[in-house]
Amino acid sequence: MAKKVPYRLYLSEEQMPRQWYNLRADMKEQPEPMLNPATLEPVKEEDLYPVFCEELAKQEMDATTRYIDIPGEVLEFYRMFRPSPLIRAYNLEKALDTPARIYFKFEGNNTSGSHKLNSAAAQAYYAKKQGLAGLTTETGAGQWGTALAEACAFFKLPLIVYMVKCSYEQKPFRRSVIQTFGAEIIPSPSTTTKAGRAILEKDPDTGGSLGCAISEAVEKAVTTEGYRYVLGSVLNQVLLHQSVIGLEAKTALEMLDEYPDIIVGCAGGGSNLGGLIAPFMQDKLLGKASPRIIAVEPASCPSLTRGRYAYDFCDTGQITPLAKMYTLGCGFVPAPNHAGGLRYHGMAPILSKLYHDGYMEAMAVEQTKVFEAAVFFAKHETILPAPESAHAIYGAIAEALKCKESGEAKTILFGLSGTGFFDMTAYESFLNGTMTDYIPTDEDLEKGFAQLPKVPAFK
Repeated sequence: MAKKVPYRLYLSEEQMPRQWYNLRADMKEQPEPMLNPATLEPVKEEDLYPVFCEELAKQEMDATTRYIDIPGEVLEFYRMFRPSPLIRAYNLEKALDTPARIYFKFEGNNTSGSHKLNSAAAQAYYAKKQGLAGLTTETGAGQWGTALAEACAFFKLPLIVYMVKCSYEQKPFRRSVIQTFGAEIIPSPSTTTKAGRAILEKDPDTGGSLGCAISEAVEKAVTTEGYRYVLGSVLNQVLLHQSVIGLEAKTALEMLDEYPDIIVGCAGGGSNLGGLIAPFMQDKLLGKASPRIIAVEPASCPSLTRGRYAYDFCDTGQITPLAKMYTLGCGFVPAPNHAGGLRYHGMAPILSKLYHDGYMEAMAVEQTKVFEAAVFFAKHETILPAPESAHAIYGAIAEALKCKESGEAKTILFGLSGTGFFDMTAYESFLNGTMTDYIPTDEDLEKGFAQLPKVPAFK
């Protein structure tokens, strides 16, 4: 007799992961090292100390420790919103008339409305432990800024947030939430930094980008006594912290005697996708299983599907180390569409390497199609998804419809990374028919590629 699968499965607090999983420890080939932009030599751990907390710098460089203990104080913080539920999308399955079994890991059950709190808690804790005076960061859609503001309020740390200007203007209530938790918020690019002023001089009307905001946040950190910079995606340390998503999902699926044939995640910088797939990718790397892993990105910012695998700056102001990743060029500024959290020019080096080596797939989707999927999902599963998360919904629906055609009852897992309650301007635009799709031309992309730094082949 088949096991009865509940709509929502919550693990107990005792079943929460006690360790983060470091995916790099099982990768057959490591991502290329970060490079010092001045010397083009590999970055050493101590080189990162002026920018990052020391413990986070250590995690960033650690490619051998498979499991890293989650500090007790972080576990206590996690218990306020974790474990997050694994949900069987029964009504979505019925609406699609598919034999596929669709599950999603829902990370929106906290005030930040997203998965970002998983890493924010860890990064704020390590900053407090080191005795820092405060932190700086950037945010796109506002989910990371909100999450870090929450964590910094809890650990009693001042925070300065540079928010991508177009999102800052589109989401006044997201700004208010960040301010409620005591953080200072500045639209980026701004006149408060050299990087911001230089960007505005070139393009006074720019809506900004995550690359711009990173430049400002890093500059502010290194020029303010006792401050450090923290990032909500892309970095190795962030994917490490986000592994709690996949670890919980795998435990829950094992309780149901399930294992995903297909795993789908939205892809911007890579934090949610990297966290969701971590333990399943481990199985794939070790030859224990072979799930299809699909990254879904916006057609307006297609770093995986149309980018180049090359060394590039992680920021527009070109002050960060160089990372080898799929990139559109650090000078690429996407159209000011509503998938704010996915408007980053590059992809996490770990995920870039796995994609380059053929361990995962990628697809790019136009914004209006993403919102069609979001509305369809909301009507049947009663959760209003964030535009970023809706990319994964689109991918999961596409795979479920393939199962309908083939008659295969595959198990699909996707990540619902957050809620869309602060994205109503975007939903209104879609519903009243004013939303448009922007897809960069090859000429648009070439402008970004032309600015890629010239890096000799690294031995």
